[in-house]
Amino acid sequence: MSIEAALTRLGQEPLTEAGLREHVWPLFSRVLERSKQEIYLANHSLGRPLDRAADDVAAAMDAWYRDMDGAWGPWLAVREQQRALTARLLRAPRPDTIIPKTSAGQGLRAVLNALEAPLRVLSTEGEFDSLDFILRAYRERGRVALSLAAAGSDGRFRTEELIAALRSGKGAQLLVLSSVMFRTAQVIDGLRELIQAAHAAGTMVLLDLYHHAGVLPVDLAALGAEFAVGGSYKYLRGGPGACWLYVRPDRLERLRTLDTGWFAKKDLFAYRRPDPPQYAPGGDAWLESTPPVLGPYQAIAGLEFTLAIGVERLRAYSLAQQAKLVGLLAAQGVQAAGARADHGAFVTVKHPRAAELSGALAKRGVNSDARSDMLRLCPDLLNTEDELARAARALTEAAAALG
Repeated sequence: MSIEAALTRLGQEPLTEAGLREHVWPLFSRVLERSKQEIYLANHSLGRPLDRAADDVAAAMDAWYRDMDGAWGPWLAVREQQRALTARLLRAPRPDTIIPKTSAGQGLRAVLNALEAPLRVLSTEGEFDSLDFILRAYRERGRVALSLAAAGSDGRFRTEELIAALRSGKGAQLLVLSSVMFRTAQVIDGLRELIQAAHAAGTMVLLDLYHHAGVLPVDLAALGAEFAVGGSYKYLRGGPGACWLYVRPDRLERLRTLDTGWFAKKDLFAYRRPDPPQYAPGGDAWLESTPPVLGPYQAIAGLEFTLAIGVERLRAYSLAQQAKLVGLLAAQGVQAAGARADHGAFVTVKHPRAAELSGALAKRGVNSDARSDMLRLCPDLLNTEDELARAARALTEAAAALG
């Protein structure tokens, strides 16, 4: 059954386990085979793909076998489809503001290499390693002067402290910030106000939306950030390599990145070599060299599914599942955080031996992960209430065994 037909039968009512089991789960029959082996609660890390994703990737290969270099026609058409669907999801002003990338880090580098060095950058100590490592590497080479805002004693980042940092000293030229923190699932509050404060201080903004897109509604046009990065690896069920950089329309024309290549040329297949280089119009000027073609095919089914079912409905069901899991753990004496408006899609359990705890859970058939002292557990619409109850018991047993 197609995604459209399945979700039409599901209807527009709030999501329920019974409705999902009947209408949605058949779209995931291949990955649900693993439910017989483990309880998968790492949906915040690597999302579970739809059955159709394999068919889409096979279609990319079929075009290659059948058409050889003629396959570039369908390959590039699917890339444009990915851009259009992502723009819809993010409420970006137009599809060409979405620049396909293989990683969020590649998007950050494209921005850094479009701005003059040395660049004053403000970020936080809570950013994911991929962006954090790039910023530190650029600092090491003298390409950026990097300031990192620390979390409070409760592990949370405060908008007012970030605004104060923007206004202090010489000020930053670029703010790099996750809208949802990868370790704690904290949703940064007052994001629009923070971006306005950054602009008032003369600071551009790059948002990391990896733990936001597909989990919480986002409106990039309304937020006004110059840049954003994210991808389909997690909640959008598109696997590795299906990422993107968003560039606000006015910056598409005013900036040129050194992370470029011949796909960014005007009249791509004319093979002329004008000096100075002539760029393609709009967002295509931010493309690079010959692109990988499977990433967009991986991403299409997950994007279509997320848009069709609706982020708001997914969020409501996620909060209900988180509340169930947090309650089950509390009943067994385990304190967990989640199920709040200021929390992303996963539940966290603070534990000094979180990585060992995750390993102990794996031996009990529960797939989770840990970041520093945080165990992360993410139910999604393929998890049952029974699985959450069994996972809570396994976690209680594993924590007791670790002492």
